[in-house]
Amino acid sequence: MNKQLAMKQHGDVDCQPSEDDFNDLSPKAVNRIWHSVKRVYKSGDHPSVSFCLRRNGHIVINRTLGYTKKCGFDDNTPSLVKVTPATPVNMFSASKAITAILLHHLVEQGAVDLDRPVSFYVREFGKHGKGNITLADVLSHRGGFPLLGLDPGATEDVALISDWDWAVKRICGRPADLHGKLAYHAISAGYILGEVIQRVSAQPLNEYLDTVLRKPLGMNYFTFGLAQEHHSLFAHSASVGKPLGTLETRFVNRIIEAKFETLVDHTNEERNLNSVIPAGNLFATAEEMSRFYQMLLDKGLYKGDQILKPETVDRFVRPVGRAAFDRTMLMPMRYSRGAMLGGEPYGVFGPNSSRAFGHLGFTNILTWADPDRSISCSILSTGKSLVGSHLISFFRLLNSIARECPIQSAY
Repeated sequence: MNKQLAMKQHGDVDCQPSEDDFNDLSPKAVNRIWHSVKRVYKSGDHPSVSFCLRRNGHIVINRTLGYTKKCGFDDNTPSLVKVTPATPVNMFSASKAITAILLHHLVEQGAVDLDRPVSFYVREFGKHGKGNITLADVLSHRGGFPLLGLDPGATEDVALISDWDWAVKRICGRPADLHGKLAYHAISAGYILGEVIQRVSAQPLNEYLDTVLRKPLGMNYFTFGLAQEHHSLFAHSASVGKPLGTLETRFVNRIIEAKFETLVDHTNEERNLNSVIPAGNLFATAEEMSRFYQMLLDKGLYKGDQILKPETVDRFVRPVGRAAFDRTMLMPMRYSRGAMLGGEPYGVFGPNSSRAFGHLGFTNILTWADPDRSISCSILSTGKSLVGSHLISFFRLLNSIARECPIQSAY
């Protein structure tokens, strides 16, 4: 099924930019970027690609390529349907930025202090020597509890990733052996930050998200999990690409604490759609994610309304230290209090992107803003793979965006 998704005939897809796409860049520049998007899709490892690019606040491209499995959860005869710009996609770890912003909003309201220990808000978190870990530590992946302690070989354990109550209890009942050390928290930190948000706001996370971001920004989706009436609309994720070798498998298992294919399958299941995973299952369109980052570029302003105070945005994007070796990702990384940051001469968001901020989501999701280029961009692929030739086309796309959207000014 996954191979069928990935290799659907490219000729069936409308790949031409519309006249409205030529809003801020030249038609040739837009065509070159779109050509790079098509090359990503045609690599064969991306069943669908949703792409949205804003430049100077204008939507330059908002288009999709490819297909997704379409069926009800009780339907054993799935078919393929075309993905459109209105199709919601699972953001996976790109969800972290939204949870972080909600916490920063509580700071703005005077309800939370990031320099206070987590245990001030979630008392039971302070057990086993974790009393000195602050919210700021958790936001910048220095909390010291990067793992939930699941068994990657136990297929049944993957469901625990979607169990909020179990995860919070599990984290609170374990020590934090790496406090102060940079180690990416794939799932664990999100649950603790989400628990703080819910206890302080006295609202479920999705209700607080509705109030602070979703409704003010006019989003159709932009929720953790999906409402029941939207279950048939999302783009399914698919395991594609070259099979993982022994070293790659060990690397992935350490980060996601599950077998690669098992986790991908789990994310398409109804129980995952019905759950709330603060670090891993926000559903949105590419345009909605670009809209969110454009609001941040505009210092919290959207259509004349001040969604967030400028100082809140500044606090969110401010770097925490220099690039350092991440003990989970096994590479140098830069973080703010809630976002991944770009780098020089090359970073997560392409070349010469030292002031770009955003987040990666499970291999082929990338959402970010670059203030120096005045762009907010989302690349959402439903193909889940770690290694393969498709990575070349993905890097070429990032290079194309940087080249056609040159640095304009010091933001």
